[in-house]
Amino acid sequence: MNNKKRKKIGIDARFYGPVGKGLGRYTEEVVNNLLEIDRENDYVIFLVKENFETFKSDNPRVKKVLADVRWYTLKEQILMPWYIWREKIDLMHFHHFNIPILCPTKFVVTIHDLILIKYPSLRSTRLSPFLYKIKNIAYRFALNFAVRRSKKIIAVSEFTKNDILDNFSINPEKLVVSYEGVSKNLLGENTKDENKSILEKYKIDKPYLLYVGNAYPHKNLEWLLDVFYKDCVGMNIDLVLVGKEDYFFKRLKEIKTKKEKNNISSGRVIFPGYVPDIELRSLFQEAIAYVFPSKYEGFGIPPLEAMANKCPVISSNRASMPEILGEAALYFNPDNKGEFLNILDIILKNTDLREDLVKRGLKQIDKYSWLDCAKTTKKVLEESL
Repeated sequence: MNNKKRKKIGIDARFYGPVGKGLGRYTEEVVNNLLEIDRENDYVIFLVKENFETFKSDNPRVKKVLADVRWYTLKEQILMPWYIWREKIDLMHFHHFNIPILCPTKFVVTIHDLILIKYPSLRSTRLSPFLYKIKNIAYRFALNFAVRRSKKIIAVSEFTKNDILDNFSINPEKLVVSYEGVSKNLLGENTKDENKSILEKYKIDKPYLLYVGNAYPHKNLEWLLDVFYKDCVGMNIDLVLVGKEDYFFKRLKEIKTKKEKNNISSGRVIFPGYVPDIELRSLFQEAIAYVFPSKYEGFGIPPLEAMANKCPVISSNRASMPEILGEAALYFNPDNKGEFLNILDIILKNTDLREDLVKRGLKQIDKYSWLDCAKTTKKVLEESL
């Protein structure tokens, strides 16, 4: 960086940690790694009450600021610009498109996907149709503002980059692809005794398929439940769906209750809720396969986490998944249950194939690193100052 005067970079880290789900993982890893490698710039990290004490850094040029404002609110639009102005920020990095319209400084934005454009659905909200329409218009306006006003856009995959270029008339040079990674917390093999204890804790006692993530409609979990109850009878497997309970997981539980009243199944659907990383490693390591039926993903971290824990992956062939998972997964059309069942039958019966997928998966994850992501982010930020 040629500037003699030290610059002050602000990071909207209100999603930091489990409070922000997938965005929380991205924010936590990028911020932690960035502050490890950058001892030149000054940083102001904006946090909420839930993660203010969780975030820690020994970097002497880091300041924490409590900006206890919920995202996607009018309050955010009013107060965040004031917090940014008060701290005399030279450049902001927003890890999502929810950028205040009155942002008083230049900014870089990370865009993970265009889900609101590609899959607008009343099933993804508890709002009335009228209010949902108003909110969707606001989302689209915010996304358009983020894309056009940002100095640079970090896209998490080539798929997302191309999606942005297909939907917005902007200079391709404005876009930089920076892949995500696998958290260190999810690396390392637990002992068999540790795994046994964790499985007993969550009442898992037979071969199982595993899913980890949120339960938004585009994740296609209702379809997966339907296929499991109708077509997996006799396979002698359970289905374990891991994720913090929210409106969408509650809806899945309601579907499960209805299915169990009307269907005979040889397996159970288990909802462990939120599982901490060290225990999640055990669930990955003991699963017969990780299943990812999503119809749309900008990147998709959980399948890579599964690969890092020697768990074979069967995935949807949509969106970014072939790009990210390469030849280390078996793919199926998420609208074709026959194709899915055929893949499932093959992987359940073929031990050699599972072992081969594990080997391929361990090679595939070497392509991704949160440290590399942070290095690219640092370069983008400094070029934007």
